[in-house]
Amino acid sequence: MTKSSYRTVRNDMKTLVKDAQELFREAAASTGDKAEDLRSRGLSMLEAAVDAAQNAQAVAIEKGKEVAKRTDDYVHDNPWRAVAISAGIGLLVGLVIGRSK
Repeated sequence: MTKSSYRTVRNDMKTLVKDAQELFREAAASTGDKAEDLRSRGLSMLEAAVDAAQNAQAVAIEKGKEVAKRTDDYVHDNPWRAVAISAGIGLLVGLVIGRSK
């Protein structure tokens, strides 16, 4: 999933939740069949938002596992290169922290 896809899902979920909140506000002010209809629509929207969040979470978990597997394979195939890269990153972080004090 790309960054634009994450943004789209996040924006869609925000919109769904806001719409559901508005429907619940209207339902609270209404009575009878109209209130029940509004509550039902609001619950449907919230369920759609939960489903979208769960799908995004599942995709993120799978991508994370894939990245971890590739990283593990790379480190096993190139142990000394991985050590050198880690040492270089540690040195850069140390320099940045040292300058900020």
